[in-house]
Amino acid sequence: DEDEDYMSDLFIKQDVRPGLPMVRRVKEAIQKEEKQKEANEKNRQKSIKEEEKERRDLVLKSALGNENKGFALLQKMGYKSGQALGKSGEGIVEPIPLNIKTGRSGLGHEELKKRKAEEKLENYRQKLHMKKQANEQAADQFRIRFKTKQEERKMEGDLRKSQRACQQLDMQKDIDVPKETWFWIEPEEEDKKDEEDKEDECTSSDLSVSEKLHILTAYLRQEHFYCIWCGTTYEDCEDLSSNCPGDSAADHD
Repeated sequence: DEDEDYMSDLFIKQDVRPGLPMVRRVKEAIQKEEKQKEANEKNRQKSIKEEEKERRDLVLKSALGNENKGFALLQKMGYKSGQALGKSGEGIVEPIPLNIKTGRSGLGHEELKKRKAEEKLENYRQKLHMKKQANEQAADQFRIRFKTKQEERKMEGDLRKSQRACQQLDMQKDIDVPKETWFWIEPEEEDKKDEEDKEDECTSSDLSVSEKLHILTAYLRQEHFYCIWCGTTYEDCEDLSSNCPGDSAADHD
């Protein structure tokens, strides 16, 4: 025998990719296993239920013949194959299909199972709805709290603005002591005694920020004809009432 010519077309056309023999052997093993399964399926003896099902399907697929007494009676009354039942042909054409029960559960089990599944689904939907409502309520409460905090901060700022204006206007009239202790801005550094006195006064005062703001703005308007929201000191009460929109921030807005 002559040595192979490694430059010939026959040698070059061979598939020499790495790992290819392993892939070919795996494919051959899978094909052999499938053929063995098919052979086992053909040689396997069918069970009684399988044989009954095949015979039943075969009978149901075949049309009724003249040997059937019921079909023979229908033909005597004028019925033809493929025709709908009834005098005017409004009945069914195909026979009612059989519903063979193969499971071991009792009668009504499927309906009960279906009803339980529907109840479970309805409970799940209700939980989702309640969770959605709870989230919406939490979001609304958060918005309300946020808005309330903003309004409180705005009122506190208006109160400090009113206190500074009151202190300045009182001093212009040579008033050394405010009408109420909280009418003026409290100094940052005071003696301990003064701090204790002020703590007693704060505890004795039950006025809220909005009430203090209302009282102080009314005092500024009556005593000094001044409106903190306008930032203007009017000449007299008549000038204030005719040119100032109102005595609250909402009126000026």
